[in-house]
Amino acid sequence: MNHNLLFPILITLLCTSCSLNADYSQMPTLSSDTTITEPIELPSYSTDEDIITYSGFTTSYNHKTLIPNWVAYELTSEELEPVYTDQCSTFSMDFSVKGRQASREDYYHSGWDKGHMAPKADLRWSEDAFWESYYFTNVCPQDHELNAGDWNTLEKKVRSWAREFGSVYIVCGPIIENGTYGTIGQKKVVIPDKFFKAVVVPTNGTYTAIAFIMPNNGQHHKLSEYACSVDELEDLIGRNLFYALDKMGIESIESNKDLTSLHIK
Repeated sequence: MNHNLLFPILITLLCTSCSLNADYSQMPTLSSDTTITEPIELPSYSTDEDIITYSGFTTSYNHKTLIPNWVAYELTSEELEPVYTDQCSTFSMDFSVKGRQASREDYYHSGWDKGHMAPKADLRWSEDAFWESYYFTNVCPQDHELNAGDWNTLEKKVRSWAREFGSVYIVCGPIIENGTYGTIGQKKVVIPDKFFKAVVVPTNGTYTAIAFIMPNNGQHHKLSEYACSVDELEDLIGRNLFYALDKMGIESIESNKDLTSLHIK
């Protein structure tokens, strides 16, 4: 996976109002004037975060909550062609990472799934990438109905965008609010209240951004009911997502919630 593509841009007038239908005549377009080397998928992060870079994704692992703060990666259409098709899998600690981690024992009989943040289905382009997705540095306690239901539906939708548009940039993770569900295991792995996923999609010579917030429960809704702008998500979690867009001068796409061009119902 190439996370260091050059993305030249021309800073243009942007539409700052949120709407369901993006006006591409006012959206920023790409040119050859300015280059950017930062991976678009990465959020801002502090120097005290434990940032771990794997073959297929980057994660910020929290050794106190024992779940990732966030997981980010680029997914291309080429990477959706499975190279590694083995169905066997085992969740594991990453023993190359120092500090406390969750373990299988923490999840035993807890009633919560080991929920992938970067899904294994996005990482079958490499055996190493596939197995790294099973590290607990990529896992959160997740309601089974959410994991197998609406969260899975969203993962499939993101893959469809990668097929249609060639690539997508994804950052996702847990949201901890009131600690409604408590913890699991002897190590007290924190159970998230909600999950988020934000995606930037190269569309029609520009970029489209969309975000989703899903409660960690078994309720089912349409994807459009979970959707929000990236700006709204950033306000909730207190983190600047896709900070490279700021340097590209097109951060205002984060204020839009374009359901139409991304076929979200």
